[in-house]
Amino acid sequence: MYNTKAYSAASATSLLSSTKIKRRDPTEHDVQIEILFCGICHSDLHSVRNEWSSLISTVYPIVPGHEIVGRVTNVGSAVTKYKPGDLAAVGCLVDSDGTCPNCKAGLENFCPNQTPTYNSPDKHLGGVTYGGYSDSIVVDERFVLRVPSNLDLAGVAPLLCAGITTYSPMRHWGVTKGKKVGVVGLGGLGHMGVKFAHAFGAHVVVFTTSPDKTEDALRLGADEVVVSRNTDEMQKHAGSFDFILDTVSAKHDINAYLNLLRLDGNITLVGAPEKPLDVSAFSLIMARRSLSGSMIGGIAETQEMLDFCSEHNITADVEVIPIQKVNEAYDRLLKSDVKYRFVINMASLKSE
Repeated sequence: MYNTKAYSAASATSLLSSTKIKRRDPTEHDVQIEILFCGICHSDLHSVRNEWSSLISTVYPIVPGHEIVGRVTNVGSAVTKYKPGDLAAVGCLVDSDGTCPNCKAGLENFCPNQTPTYNSPDKHLGGVTYGGYSDSIVVDERFVLRVPSNLDLAGVAPLLCAGITTYSPMRHWGVTKGKKVGVVGLGGLGHMGVKFAHAFGAHVVVFTTSPDKTEDALRLGADEVVVSRNTDEMQKHAGSFDFILDTVSAKHDINAYLNLLRLDGNITLVGAPEKPLDVSAFSLIMARRSLSGSMIGGIAETQEMLDFCSEHNITADVEVIPIQKVNEAYDRLLKSDVKYRFVINMASLKSE
């Protein structure tokens, strides 16, 4: 084992602060990565504050971070895909059982025995896994991703969660040129959804409650912007969408969007409202519409997404901060005061 610098929270009410954590020495299949940038995901905040305790309780101290971009510093003797000096990334998972039907289908994100990047039992060192708010990380090469060299590294970091979360359902539901696609909400997830839908060649409509987001939505690639509180604007699009990506994490009227779908249209939830949404059966059955959910993507699809981003020059819109401002960033995140993702420059940790 070796020690590395990190930022952790000691309880649900404490601030993140400087600490040291232990990492395992690389085994024969491991890749050791110096972390250059780490995105801040809203799930980091939920986890730090133990707001998802009904799903998984937080074990303290917690080191968040699952949008990791860095450079390989060491590899195990059996590693074949990476060498020291390579750019590499790690997303939301660092292991899975590899034997279940989902894993065999390349859907490690749905493995019942997956190991998330942080706050999950660590089968190597005991305790729980620690995430990317740290100097370095050691990960099995199967869960390490290649980073395209032509992309801004800070802008790549959020692709490891926000990017794949929006890319995967669009691929699954066949978003292509000629499709009409809606994106509900223009935040960290929504802005990536707009970029991908545009790159796929779809006609993209952004739904927002904030008229002042119109200019930004058009800049990101939207063809139209609808203020969702305007009933007349909504009605103009009734029964016309092939696919709608719903990124909203607060309770909202899902039926208003279901009624915008054409025959056999789909709306996929990637936001996670705390309270259940009320769904009218008639909103579904009158046009054989479907409502589904999606969560990140498998490793192969995540690599596909990164390569697609390289080809189309897609990165997240980010505000880069030193790690010393992480608590301030959490407060601003609650106010949606960021366009559109915070990313930590991990070089700032070296001064701790």
